[in-house]
Amino acid sequence: MAVPVSVGIALYLNEVAPARIRRPLVYLVELLAAIPSVVFGLWGLIVLLPRLQDHVWTPLSAKLGFIPLFAGPSYGQSFATAGVILAIMIVPIVTAISREVIALVPHEHKEAALALGATRWEVLRLAVLPYARAGIIGSVMLGFGRAVGETIAVALVIGGSPQITASILQPGYTIASVIANQFNEATGIHIQALVGLGVVLFAITILINVAGRLFVWRAARGLAS
Repeated sequence: MAVPVSVGIALYLNEVAPARIRRPLVYLVELLAAIPSVVFGLWGLIVLLPRLQDHVWTPLSAKLGFIPLFAGPSYGQSFATAGVILAIMIVPIVTAISREVIALVPHEHKEAALALGATRWEVLRLAVLPYARAGIIGSVMLGFGRAVGETIAVALVIGGSPQITASILQPGYTIASVIANQFNEATGIHIQALVGLGVVLFAITILINVAGRLFVWRAARGLAS
């Protein structure tokens, strides 16, 4: 959900928006990227969760409950709600990085497409996006790395249930949230298990972020050359 929204905003800011609108919107995107995750979590818990529960998850479960992915009654706090919060959180990050990569696409490249009779949409689809694809993929991976390691916002809206379920409408745990919720009360082998989870999460996050940085670096180097 976050990827098409982020790429669309980045394309709009770079290729469509007039300068007087672009500057404040760019500032707003950068400001949103700097908001602490606990603010997103509290907003999700107090404002977004009740509305999703009443208008989306409950009707979805009633109509599609026969599908395991949407099975069971919805309690509001769930994997689905956590996913929505994380998607909202990473939109500014993916947008900011994608915008910087798209800005590196040579102006001559776009002018050549226009000279061949391409419309503005065709220029974006056939000239800009293919040229910036690697950098956009890198920005998505960096956003995913942020989402994987997110703790507080997820812990507030995911429900904190240790059950294993195929339904996204049920409460559950992520690695980060289980560490945050259980570490203070853990003893003995429980602490060792949580530390092991932390090491696994650290390794996954490092790998994703390194891969994302490499994609962005290679894309920027290729566009600049």
